Amino acid sequence: VLSLCQIPCLCGSAPCLLCRCCPSGNNSTITRLIYAFFLLLGVSVACVMLIPGMEEQLKKIPGFCDGGMGTTIPGVHGHVNCDVLVGYKAVYRVCFGMAMFFLLFSLLMIKVKSSNDPRAAVHNGFWFFKFATALAISVGAFFIPEGPFTTVWFYVGMAGAFCFILIQLVLLIDFAHSWNESWVEKMEEGNSRCWYAALLSATAVNYLLSLVAIVLFYVYYTHPEGCSENKTFISVNMLLCIGASVMSILPKIQESQPRSGLLQSSVITIYTMYLTWSAMTNEPDRRCNPSLLSIIGYNSTTIPTQGQVVQWWDAQGIVGLVLFLLCVLYSSIRTSNNSQVNKLMLTSDESTLIEDGMPRSDGSLDDGDDVHRAIDNERDGVTYSYSFFHFMLFLASLYIMMTLTNWY
Repeated sequence: VLSLCQIPCLCGSAPCLLCRCCPSGNNSTITRLIYAFFLLLGVSVACVMLIPGMEEQLKKIPGFCDGGMGTTIPGVHGHVNCDVLVGYKAVYRVCFGMAMFFLLFSLLMIKVKSSNDPRAAVHNGFWFFKFATALAISVGAFFIPEGPFTTVWFYVGMAGAFCFILIQLVLLIDFAHSWNESWVEKMEEGNSRCWYAALLSATAVNYLLSLVAIVLFYVYYTHPEGCSENKTFISVNMLLCIGASVMSILPKIQESQPRSGLLQSSVITIYTMYLTWSAMTNEPDRRCNPSLLSIIGYNSTTIPTQGQVVQWWDAQGIVGLVLFLLCVLYSSIRTSNNSQVNKLMLTSDESTLIEDGMPRSDGSLDDGDDVHRAIDNERDGVTYSYSFFHFMLFLASLYIMMTLTNWY
């Protein structure tokens, strides 16, 4: 069995490749970081598939681009030049491999209760074999016949990505609560004016940015004679954010959640503005969906080729990618202090941050032994649900697939 103590640096306990710079840490945290690294590696490969010029190499795969795309793409009718969408097809297959890998482990790890379970050894070790398995599934996905694959996987990806957006929201709320609690505690300990000013400033900046976003949305994404869907999105979401902000400071809410406040509401408000913008950037009517380059004053003279209906990168996709990376890393290194969030995310209340990983006084380490190692903190019980963690990465794979392909 390959344990974490047998793999350098990333895997936790052997001398670090970079001058032993990696700290000792809990087994649970380091394992999640390695799986996150697996996912980020897959995302990098998917991004490579979208590099201009890559389509010429992808078309060499037997049957991968025969006959173009036809009518198999939801919302796109008639023949579509395969040069345009071959990159998207490649992203679908790379993400299919990642998603199936994590779904397989999600099913395999159901009801693992402690690191004494034989399946826990598979979860926390055998990294080379798991990497080879993920690679084999992704490569094999490129040989799946086109048929209905793209259409079916599109709808699966849309449903999974929606679920991951909800998980993103939970993680963001938890982050906002932790941020608020930390600053309120420091305000109560001393120098209250300074921390109160910081708390007020952060809240004000979030609301100010949200207000600026709403104004820009009405200016650039609506017109007096049309764009009714965009007007509805902006207006309804603005009213909901105002309602949530008012509710967060009501006496009844304060009684139930004493640390609830406007900081959390301001974070959710600005996130809602991002989701509103993300939705409007998929509006097919270009009058109601100007490109970011045209908004900032850059006028392109390039005439789009007929039939080429997609672009490789846009601002919305880049912002979504950044948020995705932050959420995956946040969920990998932290167990929430909020019991309600822990129940929802199927984790324990015990913190599993790397810096909290201290060796047990069981004689397993000799005095003066400064070798960096992973500490098994799950002998008495797992600190998070292995199955749910893999299922979350499964949904994350679908979310990044939809983000990179602009939700078609």
